[in-house]
Amino acid sequence: MTVRELLARTSSRELTEWQAYERVTGPLDIRARLDISAGVVAATVANSAGAKKKAKPSDFIPTWFKRKRSPEEIWADVMKANAALGGTFNYNEGR
Repeated sequence: MTVRELLARTSSRELTEWQAYERVTGPLDIRARLDISAGVVAATVANSAGAKKKAKPSDFIPTWFKRKRSPEEIWADVMKANAALGGTFNYNEGR
């Protein structure tokens, strides 16, 4: 699916929700999660090179968020992303 087709079939709100989800959980695209594979390789290399303490793959994988964010902070990011994508928000929707 092209970007144009995606934008024609998906609302700004849904795109914003997916963006917020991805920011919390990490990339959805498995190819973007090569950090896990790289972590395994890096730990193997470090351990075979005689690392002082046994390295684990997680020692080499970045942490997406170092601290727990409040729902208000996450909501603020969702609203910023929504605005950046040209979306609007109807506070009465769903009531």
